[in-house]
Amino acid sequence: MTSRTTALRYPEGTKTVGTANVREDRAPRPGYAQKKLAEKFGLAPVPAFDDIADGVGAPAIALSIAGSARTAAQIGSPTPLGKTFASLTKPVKPSKYRNTKCESGGIKFDSKREMHRWHELVQMQVRGEISELELQVPFILADGVVIAGRKRPPLRYVADFVYEQGGETVVEDVKGRVTEGYRIKRHLMAARGIQIREVK
Repeated sequence: MTSRTTALRYPEGTKTVGTANVREDRAPRPGYAQKKLAEKFGLAPVPAFDDIADGVGAPAIALSIAGSARTAAQIGSPTPLGKTFASLTKPVKPSKYRNTKCESGGIKFDSKREMHRWHELVQMQVRGEISELELQVPFILADGVVIAGRKRPPLRYVADFVYEQGGETVVEDVKGRVTEGYRIKRHLMAARGIQIREVK
């Protein structure tokens, strides 16, 4: 048994059949956005694709193309997406001494040089050349004071690494550049009998 679907045809102008509405063959209405664009720029809504294929509405299409060119001239060419994203992001400010902060094994380092030295020291400890390796060890150089009614915190020096080697404690600092602040702290450490071993 074969089934065949036939299109139902009604006389032109029929609006309802029983309780059902008869669909009219007409182009869809332009949407809200199309209407607003047409009002603002004087563009006619673009006709349906079938109308374009049939050659209907060619004047409206020509007006739409001309209006699009006029609109493009008014607003300028679009900005490439890469430039748009670049304008939204702030440039990253380089570190004070041009160091690249990095992370290894969940530990954050101020520079790649410091991270590499940490790896060297870990290997040295594994080989038994050093022991008691510590990272970022603080030393109090001067107690907290009150100056002009304001409380100032203790003056501290934070060593990059501290470890035991040959029966003595080594305080090590990875230095790319020696600053005036570091010179003062190095002097105060030396006054307490602690020499800082600098690694370049």
